[in-house]
Amino acid sequence: MKNDFNFCPACGGKNIQNVNMRKWLCADCGFDLYNNVASAVGLVIQNSEGKILLEKRAKAPRKGFLAFPGGFVDPDETAEEACFRECMEEIGVEPLSLKYIASFPNTYEYKNIQYKTCDAFFEATLPADAKLKAQEGEVLGFEEVFVRNEKELAELPLAFESARKTLALWLRNKK
Repeated sequence: MKNDFNFCPACGGKNIQNVNMRKWLCADCGFDLYNNVASAVGLVIQNSEGKILLEKRAKAPRKGFLAFPGGFVDPDETAEEACFRECMEEIGVEPLSLKYIASFPNTYEYKNIQYKTCDAFFEATLPADAKLKAQEGEVLGFEEVFVRNEKELAELPLAFESARKTLALWLRNKK
């Protein structure tokens, strides 16, 4: 998967090259397009029993695997605004509060295109009476799981390595 173009979007020439997955450059007209990193967010939500809320993904990439509520940051949106929006869209509940945890790089493959992302993770608190509602077409359902140690973390079928790294850091910080 190289994210190659067959034709230059500017001049239509066939001499467009992918330069180290960093940018595309057309030798014919000098057009260049940078392959910038996309921003995404994820929410670590713990219930009163100490279980972490995870979603079962309804579509590619990694359909059927577990992920945090979250998604891509929209243009002109802050990471925090994306957290509130994505949480409302995917689980039907707006968080009461957010606390930044960390960010990690991720690779998101979708329809044979490889996107590099910077995933920012936040710990979120939900209202005590929150009623979860899965976003149709995005979320198959929810799982609440204990993640109290490295063994439990290793057994989780997480969709993305950035989520695994976040939970490992979150565990270390809880000690």
